[in-house]
Amino acid sequence: MTRLWAIVLFLVAVGFAASPFVSQGFNGFEPAQFPVPQENPPVQPAGYAFSIWGLIYLWLIAGTGFGMIRRADDPDWAPMRGPLVVSLAVGMFWLPAAQWSPALATVMIWVMLGGALLSLFRVGDTDRWLQQAPVAIYAGWLTAASSVSIGLMLAGYGWLPATPAALVALSVALVIALVVQYRLHRAPEYGITVIWALVAVIVANAAPLNAAVAGLALIGIIAILALRGTDTE
Repeated sequence: MTRLWAIVLFLVAVGFAASPFVSQGFNGFEPAQFPVPQENPPVQPAGYAFSIWGLIYLWLIAGTGFGMIRRADDPDWAPMRGPLVVSLAVGMFWLPAAQWSPALATVMIWVMLGGALLSLFRVGDTDRWLQQAPVAIYAGWLTAASSVSIGLMLAGYGWLPATPAALVALSVALVIALVVQYRLHRAPEYGITVIWALVAVIVANAAPLNAAVAGLALIGIIAILALRGTDTE
């Protein structure tokens, strides 16, 4: 069964990476997909930040491919595979869902985050750069992306104005990120990826300046760096 899980994980990683090529692509939710159109929502990072998906796709394929070929029967790799399979399998269908329904896509991306975080906590101690690192950056980006989806839903359905919705979303992301990074000292790639997203939020809110959103993102960056600075492991 461990060998079968290794093969399945590699296949879903390839399918996940291929999903942008077999769908219409995704450059963010369309403003008209929400009852309250979301034009340049403050919760959304600057567009350049989404380029990290290329790194995530390639690293996941490399890591799961190595695991399938060289570590298929290694018990150190086995615990992380199941939840990552679930996360990536859901992710294979996320792009079509996002084009059809932001609400469904929001539910799906939180399922993806749950699987990614569980996998990250289960990664073993061997082959750090091929077992742990790709899962860490994947989980880090999903922490930001899933929280962004909450902000878009809150503002897009008129439950909160855009800036308060962004502040709620960023607060959710920071709580998750700080708890995960505190509990999982061995995965700095996770925190670095969250910081990547927070910097992009600051860039997106620099002109015109949204001091509240940019300020909270900056506080989040400082908090993550301070937490890493106290790490003695």
